Amino acid sequence: MPSFWLLSLAFLLLFSVSSQAFSTDGAVQIFIQCLSRTSFNSNAISAVTYTPSNASFTSILNARIDNLRFATPETPKPLLIVTPIQDSQIQSVIWCARKTGLSIRIRGGGHDFEGQSYQATEPFVLVDMINYRSVDIDLTSSTAWVGAGLTLGELYYRISEKSSTLGFPAGLWSTVGVSGFIGGGGYGMMKRKYGLAADNTLDVRFIDVNGRILNRRSMGEDLFWAIRGGGVSSFGIVVSWRIQLVPVPNIVTRFGVTRTLEQNGAELFRRWQTIAPNFGERDLDVRCIVDNIQTATSTREDKKTIRFIFQSLYLGPIDTLLPIMQTCFPELGLVKEDCIESSWIESAPYFSNFSQGTPPEILLNRNAIPRYPSKGKSSFVRVPISAEGLKGVWDRILQLPSGTVLIQYTPFGGKMNDFSETSLPFPHRPGILYMINMGVTLDNDVTERLQWINDLFDYYAPFVTLNPRTSFVSYLDLDIGQGSRTYAEASVWGKKYFGNNFDRLLKVKAAVDPTNFFRHGQSIPVLSI
Repeated sequence: MPSFWLLSLAFLLLFSVSSQAFSTDGAVQIFIQCLSRTSFNSNAISAVTYTPSNASFTSILNARIDNLRFATPETPKPLLIVTPIQDSQIQSVIWCARKTGLSIRIRGGGHDFEGQSYQATEPFVLVDMINYRSVDIDLTSSTAWVGAGLTLGELYYRISEKSSTLGFPAGLWSTVGVSGFIGGGGYGMMKRKYGLAADNTLDVRFIDVNGRILNRRSMGEDLFWAIRGGGVSSFGIVVSWRIQLVPVPNIVTRFGVTRTLEQNGAELFRRWQTIAPNFGERDLDVRCIVDNIQTATSTREDKKTIRFIFQSLYLGPIDTLLPIMQTCFPELGLVKEDCIESSWIESAPYFSNFSQGTPPEILLNRNAIPRYPSKGKSSFVRVPISAEGLKGVWDRILQLPSGTVLIQYTPFGGKMNDFSETSLPFPHRPGILYMINMGVTLDNDVTERLQWINDLFDYYAPFVTLNPRTSFVSYLDLDIGQGSRTYAEASVWGKKYFGNNFDRLLKVKAAVDPTNFFRHGQSIPVLSI
């Protein structure tokens, strides 16, 4: 079998001539033969390669489709699925896909809003990183090497097994994949204290289009910058990240205070817009979740109302939290009985929407969180929205059946203001008050609900960032623009995600993947700018 160096040489020789065109069926057979020839162990790679004729193909494909909108018979399926267990197998997949003219998609947790990690409009191979789930923690340096197929819940739990006073500033949903999360920047309930997950990422093991295994030093700072917030799947395949763990106290406090329209919830939210991003205490994060419910106390004929859930993580005990809240946000009326003290790891299930008291072991269950067909969109706010402007939002939410819409409002400020817009591809830093993540389920009345969320997105236009109006790349939204044939076409959506960082991302892409092998519907394209 060829050594790594022979394999690298083969890459160079292979692409010094034009690739041969194959039919789809022929490409699959040649691809499988290629894997067998180029792998160090042909039996090993055969054991992790699945075609539609394999009994496990459908279950493997569907296991990590978070948005069931893309789990239908009409959704384009991969020609093969490969679940590699070693780096050389990934190298072989890249080599053989290029030889046969197949595209690839790379899947971690499968939470991308538009399903781009497991579907394509062209013949493709799905590289599912499920087997890359190692965690190697160094308590001396408070760092860890984590596999690209790990979920956030698994990461949190493995950290807690080694230390009760270390954590990582990542997201809330336990089944989200680590690699895609860091690749988009990655925010969570400790961002006001420690910034983004990508800010706390120190190194990487990465395979590029030529099959080279690179780290931060060998890839250079431009590429390392790009893959932490610029969408890593545009540039190559991460196999592991080295992250900086952060200190957490033995006791943290969480609360979830619910108010409705009839309980002055709308006015509380209006005040929250200014208060939450500007707490002087960076250990405190208070987000707001808004949905519609039916309740007997509603004054409406249909008994619907708007529910506001003010949800918080405080890195400290109740006795120090209460004076802060009573001084900064007395209108909420927080009392000791609203709060729960626990360890950091014991608080994690709550922020994944599990009930109070759910043991941390639930974080290891990749199927514990229900999945739905849905559509999501995002925006960022710099200036508080007026009471009149917010009333238009609440009125629109009340148009839909209860339980079909959810809007999450995430405050920034604190540490987030310490970074410039160019420190990472994620540009949404200084001056951002909060992010809006709006979502609607699509289990019924799909056309009507898609129109509803488009209308809500349009309604927000005067109140959010403009020129360009910005969105979060990890909440991928193909509606904001597609196409990458020209700079003008690509910048329609590229500037919305990355601002002026888009131009730098284009240069990095052209340097590291000039044939645009790593691509999807809104990947960084190869252009002349």
